[in-house]
Amino acid sequence: MVYLQYGKNILRRSRFLNSECVLHHPVFYGGQGVRYRKLEVILTTNVDKLGKAGETVKVAPGHFRNHLMPKLLAVPNIDKFAYLISEQRKIYQPKEVEEVKEVPKTEEDTMKEYQKAARRLENAKLVLRRFIKIDTELRSPVDKDEIISEVARQLGVFIEPENLQLTTPLSTLGEFEVPLRLPKSLPLPEGKVQWTLDVKIRKK
Repeated sequence: MVYLQYGKNILRRSRFLNSECVLHHPVFYGGQGVRYRKLEVILTTNVDKLGKAGETVKVAPGHFRNHLMPKLLAVPNIDKFAYLISEQRKIYQPKEVEEVKEVPKTEEDTMKEYQKAARRLENAKLVLRRFIKIDTELRSPVDKDEIISEVARQLGVFIEPENLQLTTPLSTLGEFEVPLRLPKSLPLPEGKVQWTLDVKIRKK
């Protein structure tokens, strides 16, 4: 087999026994037999109509060279890239979230929560600071909503408006015992006839 050059065109000459010489362009000749050969690649991300990240698929060489490779959507299927993709997926692949079934609370559980909250309220004192207007009169009274909010912030106990018996806002400096409405089944502290919340309002 020899090569003949005519001007800028290179032609390949094939000799066959008892046959005439045939001239082929080398690009056309080299493409014969491999025109439909697919290339194995590993997808680095999900590609529509092709596959999911980490899967090995076969694509046309031109599609890989012109589309997948420039956009880093796939890499050649060789051991080095296969290992890197596998390790990368271990790091970035989100773990499956286990389904947690919520167990309904029993009456006993609810009572335990009440007891825990009641003990914390009984042993704590809520402290508020306010500007005064005249003598001990507050510039802005303390209402039920503000007490509920401060109980949650300072004491970490969440109470409902119906648990707090405050008929009128607190409008002066001083210490107050605000009645609490809790289940009657809760045993009262010794020496008390009802649950109360100690609130102290100081000058700001």
